[in-house]
Amino acid sequence: MALVDVKTEITGIIQTIIRSVGDSVAEDEPVIMLESMKMQIPIAAPESGKVAEILVEQGDTVTEGSVVARIEA
Repeated sequence: MALVDVKTEITGIIQTIIRSVGDSVAEDEPVIMLESMKMQIPIAAPESGKVAEILVEQGDTVTEGSVVARIEA
């Protein structure tokens, strides 16, 4: 099994962690909700699989390209 990085596309603050380690996710399904410029922006799984790691906590500030989770594909 390969680990696939889940990355942010924009700078913002982690608002909600939707999935937990061990949860199954489908490709393009939201894993984390980011708040940026008063908008909620979902960070989606790039591939289907199981959440292997969550690397951020609610309230953390992340920049564009940050790895926030890993999916076991």
